[in-house]
Amino acid sequence: MTAPTPSSPNAAPPVQRDWRPNLRGDFLGATVSAALAIPLAMGYGMFAFVALGDQYFASGVLAGLVSAFTLAVVSLILGDRTTTIYAPRVVTTFFLGLILAQELLPSGAAIIREGHATLVITVVLLIVFVAGFFQFLFGLLRVGSLLKYTPHPVLAGFQNAAALLLALVQAGHVLGYSHHVRLAEVVSNLPHAKPLNVLVAAVTCIAMWNARSILPKIPPLIVGLVAGCAFYYALDGLGFEAALGPAIGDTPPVDMMLGNLIALTDVLRRPDLAELMSTIVFGGLSLAAVASLDALLCARLLQPVTGFKPGGDRQLIRLGIGNMVAAVFGGITSGINLGPTLANRAFGGRTPLAVLINAGWVLVAIFALMPIIAFLPRVVLSAIIVVVAIQHFDPWTVGLVKKLVAGRDTQWKSIIGDLTIVLVVAVTAIAADLLTAVLLGVAITILFFLFRMSVSVVRRAYRCDAVHSRKTRMPEHMEVLGRHGRRILVLELEGPIFFGSAENLAAVIEAALRDAVAYVILDLKRVNEIDSTGARILLQIHDRMLKEGKFLLLASLQGRAALTNLLRDMGVIAAVTHGRIFPDTDHAIEWAEDHLILSFLGDIEAGAEFPFGRLDVLAQMNEEELAAVRKVLSRRIYGKGDLVFLEGDQSDELYIIAKGSASVGLKLPGDDRETRLATFAPGTMFGEIALLDQAPRSATVRADEPLVCYVLTRVGFDTLTSDHPAVTIKLLANLDRELAARLRRANRTIQEFAS
Repeated sequence: MTAPTPSSPNAAPPVQRDWRPNLRGDFLGATVSAALAIPLAMGYGMFAFVALGDQYFASGVLAGLVSAFTLAVVSLILGDRTTTIYAPRVVTTFFLGLILAQELLPSGAAIIREGHATLVITVVLLIVFVAGFFQFLFGLLRVGSLLKYTPHPVLAGFQNAAALLLALVQAGHVLGYSHHVRLAEVVSNLPHAKPLNVLVAAVTCIAMWNARSILPKIPPLIVGLVAGCAFYYALDGLGFEAALGPAIGDTPPVDMMLGNLIALTDVLRRPDLAELMSTIVFGGLSLAAVASLDALLCARLLQPVTGFKPGGDRQLIRLGIGNMVAAVFGGITSGINLGPTLANRAFGGRTPLAVLINAGWVLVAIFALMPIIAFLPRVVLSAIIVVVAIQHFDPWTVGLVKKLVAGRDTQWKSIIGDLTIVLVVAVTAIAADLLTAVLLGVAITILFFLFRMSVSVVRRAYRCDAVHSRKTRMPEHMEVLGRHGRRILVLELEGPIFFGSAENLAAVIEAALRDAVAYVILDLKRVNEIDSTGARILLQIHDRMLKEGKFLLLASLQGRAALTNLLRDMGVIAAVTHGRIFPDTDHAIEWAEDHLILSFLGDIEAGAEFPFGRLDVLAQMNEEELAAVRKVLSRRIYGKGDLVFLEGDQSDELYIIAKGSASVGLKLPGDDRETRLATFAPGTMFGEIALLDQAPRSATVRADEPLVCYVLTRVGFDTLTSDHPAVTIKLLANLDRELAARLRRANRTIQEFAS
């Protein structure tokens, strides 16, 4: 039966505990992933010891395979129940090679001066062992828990650096150099390049890149490997051997793995090892930091696809022990292998048995395939790794570049910032090391965050000459608000108020105060955090306004325990007082409007009842007409908090307020919650719709304070219509004018918010 086409990895089926129902899927997934993992482990490992000379090139191949096998088995023994495939990583292998080329060989220590490459390899393995020990300590100290704070642009920069580095280190083999050439010397050695070798690399890449359309059921890596090897040896058979690069070459005997333990013991007994102890310890610590970060970042990159939640600290413990064991048997530092892990799941791997079978195939390669591996062309392996590298460039970064080039995204400043972080992390990871790159990327991210947050926390600002509270007022009061409402400023805030953003907020308020603003309302509904510095600046704003006879009001603090407690501890609430702290912006605007009206007209709304003849609903009526209306009205008195009518009540009455105020509330879905729709002041009316259509009440009305109303029932309205039709026409005209005024105010409010 043919292998299934890989399913979408986004499905992320869960790991199964029982391996028996999925034996075929595990075997297939393990086999396909091993076909991918073995060449990659060889390719990554073959650069580890290359600085010692080409004769040790194949030792790295064996070291890569040993690592892949050892880490898988140790992880399973230590409780890893995922389907993760392990192998050497290009970042850690490259870093290990740097330690060998830049620290050990130039050190001049006695062990190095002996010129015995086996001793140098043993010291490198000792560094790998120490790095594993530090990884183990990192896990015990819960360093892995810190990964969740790594910003996504840093992750993207890391992934792009690994992909670019992975491609660059293949240049020497693609060009066919007969011996190892350092990356910095590739260009200067171009006269020694072999064009036919480049052609082999091109054939390998093209075959691998187009494999899914040609042979969709065979992994592209296998297609590229077979096509590249066939073309290479076809050219070799035609007599072009001199125009081709070398194969891997003689591989070391497998039994050397057991001899590594003895070699490590012998090196530890040497007194001159002390000369290299600082290099071993600090090299191991640096390698552990890089390898741990690489592994944890890989786990995080895999999570959206596989559904596995990264077990950061436990994973570091397993990796540390596994790398220590691998070092004993001649392996190098390893981590999570992204491509084979995805292939394992895509082709059916669902239990840890798939990982064990994969390790079994690696063991077969070590003991049975090493003589064949010796004939594998280096150029083919390098070309495969180049394609893998290109496929591993971060898609999110590519998407950002496309948006920036298209020029249609309004958030281009944010895109440039993210791409800057990605670029800095990638370049630093290649030029220096991954640890420095990540630290630098996090630092730049924090700086960018502070810059963005310090720009402004003002989500929306508006004056209250066009936007009013829901309190319905008499025309004389509305005229005052229309002329002087700009003295009330509402600032809707969003995000954290900290030392950077609070300074900008203070600058906005300072400018508003110079523009005749006397009331500043801060809506804190969308503020998620206030630090001590931000609270102190709010206190300074309040003190400044108080000295000028102006008022700072706070809204939407209700139910915000953390913000309220901090503002209370910092003295802000005591300074502002509870009288100027409101549950929402509407109540705050109402308070400011009341205060503004009083400052211009005096206390009209207090004291005696509103004069009957000045009621707006009775405008344009003479004394005789007023007397006719008074006959059909009844007088009702309510105490503070009394219910006037309830939502859903059957009613047909119009209420005209003579004294006090009443608020309209509407039930909200879910819990027993209610929101205020409007508040009616003396001289205004409510309930007119029910008088006209006699439908159930659409909202609830309660008295805010002792309330006196004139009530017109439907019976009274019909009596007035029958006895005084001309008066009824005037009454309806006044009702129409009031409804039209309310509609116009609503339109202005909507227009203000929309703009």
